[in-house]
Amino acid sequence: MDVVWDMETGDPDDFLTLLLLLGHPGVRLKAVTLTPGSADQVAIVRWALAQFGVDIPLGAGQDPAALERQDVRQHGAPKPRVSPWHWTTYTPERRDHEAAPAVDVLGQSLGPDTMLVTGGPLKNLGALLATPEVQAKTPDLGRWVAQGGFAGEGVVPPDRQLDQFKGLVTCPTYNLNGAPKHALRALAYGGFRDRRFVSKNVCHGVFYDAALHAVFQRRVAEDDYPLERTRLAHRLIVQGMSAYLARSPEGKKFHDPLAACCALEPDIGEWAEVELYREKGAWGARLAPGSGTRIITGYRPERFVEVLTAR
Repeated sequence: MDVVWDMETGDPDDFLTLLLLLGHPGVRLKAVTLTPGSADQVAIVRWALAQFGVDIPLGAGQDPAALERQDVRQHGAPKPRVSPWHWTTYTPERRDHEAAPAVDVLGQSLGPDTMLVTGGPLKNLGALLATPEVQAKTPDLGRWVAQGGFAGEGVVPPDRQLDQFKGLVTCPTYNLNGAPKHALRALAYGGFRDRRFVSKNVCHGVFYDAALHAVFQRRVAEDDYPLERTRLAHRLIVQGMSAYLARSPEGKKFHDPLAACCALEPDIGEWAEVELYREKGAWGARLAPGSGTRIITGYRPERFVEVLTAR
């Protein structure tokens, strides 16, 4: 599967998803785009690509050098957009200003046979869809899976609602609220063959904990890897999560890897066809057969782990 990954770096699971996609035997990673596109973000992604010997387009939502100058004017120094975990776990801190405009990378990489996976605010996708060429032609951009959104009462049966969301119809969601106009534009766009949202009503119940870490550790010790790059990805994930769990033994919410795995194998999730809407700063979903937009209402943990570990 040809995949384009649109990511941020404030949270470890975006970077872990990058490693997952670089190593998964079912994926050919075509391009990566960054929000907002700072020099430290470019550097950590280029480091990851280099570990796998991969040379693919890398796009930034803003020009890294211009963003750095803006930070210096406003804050006196470049604003960190990569968490300390990345640098302490993998590589000394660095900066890299060489990245293409994300709009260009998406425009050149997306097509009828691609899968776009988004793990952050939809600024890059929204900017692409606002270009005159896309608005004039509505090109076929393939399939899209987004981490974000919310499905609650009326869509998710009461027995499947997480305790923190019991009875809620709408809820704020970071990725869609990070660029709400862009999100609404993407929802209205007619050029996606399939559009799915892996939303917080499910992914807030998915954790990388000590038990999943043990699964990965056992997997890395095995000899039946289909590709060496898969083993490398798993080793780097174990390295990163060993450091994370040492500081936070309760584990890490695993939003973006769930979304990526659902992009590869939709049967991981249970889905409802809906209309997503925004109301008073929160997002909700209404059942809407024929809408072409699906949101996750449940998932199969065992199937998720199979895909995650490339079984």
